[in-house]
Amino acid sequence: MLYAMLLEGQSLWNVPLLAFLICIAFFYIVLVLSFTKIKLNQKQPLLFFLSLGIMYLAFGSPFETISHLSFSLHMLQLSILYFIIPPLFLLGIPDSFLRHIHNLALFVRVSKFFLPPIAALYAFGVLFLMYHFPVVLTTISQNTLVHNGYLFVLLLLSVRMWGPIASPDLNKDGSKRQNKRYLFLSGLVLMPACLLFILTALIGGMNNPLLSELTANLCISPSQLDSLNLLPTPFNTRLDQMFAGILMLVMHKFGLILTVRLGKEVNSRTVVGMVD
Repeated sequence: MLYAMLLEGQSLWNVPLLAFLICIAFFYIVLVLSFTKIKLNQKQPLLFFLSLGIMYLAFGSPFETISHLSFSLHMLQLSILYFIIPPLFLLGIPDSFLRHIHNLALFVRVSKFFLPPIAALYAFGVLFLMYHFPVVLTTISQNTLVHNGYLFVLLLLSVRMWGPIASPDLNKDGSKRQNKRYLFLSGLVLMPACLLFILTALIGGMNNPLLSELTANLCISPSQLDSLNLLPTPFNTRLDQMFAGILMLVMHKFGLILTVRLGKEVNSRTVVGMVD
């Protein structure tokens, strides 16, 4: 059955998303060639294009369907969306663009309504944890627009919270100690969501009522619930659920290390703090 699903290429590849990402890439190319001396084969543009490519592979390819078949694949998809794509996207934007945008009068007025990065970090942690509680997931899954809107809000918050890490030179108020503390907190606030999977796997696995309801609402319709049994062991087992929580921790840690190191290489930034 899984093989048959993968053969349905037209229904599994998201053409509108591809068109949207191509438009973003074209707009980026025009800005880079018009206002900077950066060449398109340099690291910064390549990182920007890489973020768009990963976005499409995660949400516009057959992986979007496959990711709903197990806890670990589902968490891998969300980890890519919130821990890999935003920092790559920010690293791909030239500092001159960011500074120019920050100095625009319109941005200064609108930015008053933005959450500070630390507030966005806490808000993301709370909303991300709530997303995986059955009562919340069941409610928002009833409406596609509401569900996608919830995920989009999380994406905006993730971009905001990655700002001080991906663009530390724009965070003028941050000292070395403050940046190290921010890196530590960024991992700490995600711990509850990770522990949710690990602990529930330990206390009951698939027989746990919380995870049973979560399984039935992983962004799929009731008619597709039988597909949850398509993947072989260890998928959809207690090990799979435990691995989902560990995977999210590893992906976030990987995102932190990757962002700090690429930030040093791409723009010769002085990135304070280290990720142990």
